Amino acid sequence: MIRLVAIDVDDTLLNSHGVLLESTKTVIKRAISQQVKVVLCSGRPLAGVKHFLAELGITTDNQYVITFNGAVIESVTGKKLAESGLEFSIYKEIDRYSNKHDIAYNIVDADSQIITSNHNVSWVTVVQAWENRAGLLIRTPTELGETAQVIKAVFADEKDKLDQVEKEIIKKFGQKNYVVRAADNFLEVMHQDVNKGNALKILSKKLNISANEIMAIGDERNDIPMFNFAGISVVMANGSAAAKEYADYVTESNDENGIEQAFNKFVLSK
Repeated sequence: MIRLVAIDVDDTLLNSHGVLLESTKTVIKRAISQQVKVVLCSGRPLAGVKHFLAELGITTDNQYVITFNGAVIESVTGKKLAESGLEFSIYKEIDRYSNKHDIAYNIVDADSQIITSNHNVSWVTVVQAWENRAGLLIRTPTELGETAQVIKAVFADEKDKLDQVEKEIIKKFGQKNYVVRAADNFLEVMHQDVNKGNALKILSKKLNISANEIMAIGDERNDIPMFNFAGISVVMANGSAAAKEYADYVTESNDENGIEQAFNKFVLSK
């Protein structure tokens, strides 16, 4: 019996146009009515998923989200259960690396603001700020000061450029941090203890739900830690080959009622 469903947002919960399918809304609302917890697990901040939560009817204090790829666990009303940010020294190092190698980057702070010192702001960063309904600030680490709460850093650039530098960035920053390719245009750097799987483990313990009562649905490499934790792992047909290696079940794509298919197969009582 599945008591909690953890769902990635972009390219999983949302279709390729960034909206919720009607079939997705229907099965999630039905699951909630059957006392199943539905937890959105996203690289976005709360501000970037709140409108989807409202569409799904997930609005009360006893419902939760995992944001910033696991760096923050909070209620859908914003009450934080746990938070793990980047050290300021790592942020400064990433800033220097970005400017030296001409790779666009930004950080996301505890207030969901997108901040970069790149004066030529990447279109990827602009879209990221728009999707997250967040502010976009041009600031250096010095201007922000060491009291800044940096939740994560994101190398946000063209796919080909990130393909070229991914291994080098993992080698340079991966010793002390969690570095993951969250999407073609996003290579993220977070606190070493942060990932969706660890966050899901912390939340499930609070809710007294065991791993074999959890289904995780996703499409990318940053979803693999929650696949490793959950009892059932579902990967979208549009997901990456790396993610599909961890799938117990591959459902239809995010444009073809994949969420509905997974809920009907594993979650909903007849």
